[in-house]
Amino acid sequence: MVAANGCHDRTAEIARGYDGVIVLDIPTGSKSLALNEGDEAATAHPRIYLDADIEMSADAVPALVRVLSVPEAVVAAPQIRFDLDRSSAPVKAFYRVFTELPYVKDGLVGLGVYGLSRAGRERFDHFPDLVADDLYVQRLFTHDERAITGGTFTVSAPRTLRSLLAVRVRVAKGNAGLAAHSVEDRFSATTSSTGRALLDLLRRNPRSLPDVAVYLGVTLLARARASRQGRAATTWERDDSTRS
Repeated sequence: MVAANGCHDRTAEIARGYDGVIVLDIPTGSKSLALNEGDEAATAHPRIYLDADIEMSADAVPALVRVLSVPEAVVAAPQIRFDLDRSSAPVKAFYRVFTELPYVKDGLVGLGVYGLSRAGRERFDHFPDLVADDLYVQRLFTHDERAITGGTFTVSAPRTLRSLLAVRVRVAKGNAGLAAHSVEDRFSATTSSTGRALLDLLRRNPRSLPDVAVYLGVTLLARARASRQGRAATTWERDDSTRS
């Protein structure tokens, strides 16, 4: 099923060209609306939620289905891979640090794809109106309820520092929105754990200092811009560098 939300390209038209694909052409550009309408139209479990710009290996979907076809509440995703082949040096420096952080290394589900068992999907009602839907879903499950499955999914990293900053502004807004969504600790910011991970990285590899400096600079600038714009801003910061 393809939920094309507010698309101005040929996404819906192309998707209709494939046999067996159900296309929901949603005029409003809202990811949470697309997720909820897709869920209402879906009838099968387990369910896999996939962003349009993600590439999955051929063995990833069968592996997800096997792991999620259980009575327990489970959330899962394949192993992540970042495509940095066309990225600039500062972007590569950022991701050398990012891939060492707990969010990526400690049972990551999200960043473009995640799957839920039937019991896992029953853990919440509707997707809330949040940008960070993947992080919201991840925080609903304990570490023991998360699974990394066979296969891989590839995220195309931004090519330029400007595009990277746009993406991180969106992430900062999403994190702030999630923290404001609930007073529960599991939805709060993880700044302290990130700080400890950065210090640990520097202790293990002092030569990573320039990379850490790039990471901190991008992160702090993105948070400042997100704070100025406010979570209610309607602009969707996206990475246009990988769409050309």
